[in-house]
Amino acid sequence: MPNHALIDHIMDQRRFAVTGVSRNPEKYGYKVYRALKAAGYTVFAVNPNAETIDDEPCYPTLDNVPGPIDCVVTVTPPEISEETIRVAAHLKIPYLWMQPGSDSTAAYNLASSLSLQVIAGGPCIMVAVALRRERSGAAL
Repeated sequence: MPNHALIDHIMDQRRFAVTGVSRNPEKYGYKVYRALKAAGYTVFAVNPNAETIDDEPCYPTLDNVPGPIDCVVTVTPPEISEETIRVAAHLKIPYLWMQPGSDSTAAYNLASSLSLQVIAGGPCIMVAVALRRERSGAAL
């Protein structure tokens, strides 16, 4: 069951990092990144295999992202999400949103044990962005 209060709180944040960003517009890593940017958020792309995404810098790891991050969105296999969680906790990033397919019970338990507030098991963050835009008349 999604935690609607936590979802709303996360959507009030400004600085997101998306791990598993893709250069391929058909992949969810790209779609999530673009949806957050289109909604007006500051979004950092994280993927060790890309230098840029849409002419914006892409960082190899979370700890390369300049400045604080409010929320990490994972679009990676669960075992990579687990490593992301460890780094996020070390960086004291308070929120984690594991996209469906990037989550697992082990990843969720790890994030919870490290005091991250977590959305996992759905919904997709793109759904939350769309609902927020609908409610606010298409503007954040």
